[in-house]
Amino acid sequence: MISKCLFPAAGYGTRFLPATKAMPKEMLPILTKPLIQYGVEEAYEAGCNVMAIITGRGKRAITDHFDISYELEHQIKGSAKESLLTDIRKLINSCTFTYTRQNEMKGLGDAIYKGKALVGDNEPFAVILADDLCINPNGIGVLRQMIELYNKYRCSIVAIMEVDKKEVHKYGVIAGREIEDGVFLVDDMVEKPESDKAPSNLAIIGRYILTPDIFKLIESTPAGKNGELQITDALLTQAKEGMVLGYKFEGKRFDCGSVDGFVEATNYFYQNETNR
Repeated sequence: MISKCLFPAAGYGTRFLPATKAMPKEMLPILTKPLIQYGVEEAYEAGCNVMAIITGRGKRAITDHFDISYELEHQIKGSAKESLLTDIRKLINSCTFTYTRQNEMKGLGDAIYKGKALVGDNEPFAVILADDLCINPNGIGVLRQMIELYNKYRCSIVAIMEVDKKEVHKYGVIAGREIEDGVFLVDDMVEKPESDKAPSNLAIIGRYILTPDIFKLIESTPAGKNGELQITDALLTQAKEGMVLGYKFEGKRFDCGSVDGFVEATNYFYQNETNR
């Protein structure tokens, strides 16, 4: 049973400046709900009830969002607007939220390592990058799909999707052998390769299931691309020493770390709301 989900949320969100000068990018709203709440809802649906969030300076809005606002609740109590807090109240009452800071931006591997104090080093855990907004309108959420796959194989798993070869330089990319429909046994993994050097067009997106030995592998992993500690480098070692799977998930993913993806997600959710 995977009960803990880690949310690396310390980045600056520079692609959304000046909006993110004072507001965390994870709090940017898709309609009326911030990005990180979509991620927490996905984790909760998958069975997680401990949300471990890696923050940084200027990120207090995230902490405040997953807490009771007594003044606000008093003002709208008994009004029609009170129902707008139903979803967030459910998360606050059902989940435990823990926090620590990543003092320097040293890569996703470093952010995940900082989460060791929150998720422990003796059980598997999930990772969600909130700016990768994932939905599955016709079934269960992406993280729940991955946890069900973990229950079968008991190894680290990365969510993957096919991208245009021209776009591979934006992602970690895997190569491997398909062992069942949509499930790949990883034998290679490269962080942001040039298109002519990419081992495939199967790109990793912001959903991971990680086994606890990943922390020792991160400790022994040198800085990689851009001088950052890349989780893909640690996962490649894990794949060579044991087993890592890539999973082509069912559903749709929006890259809300980019303006184009953010607008696409907003339009998609708005159209769904108006068509109900």
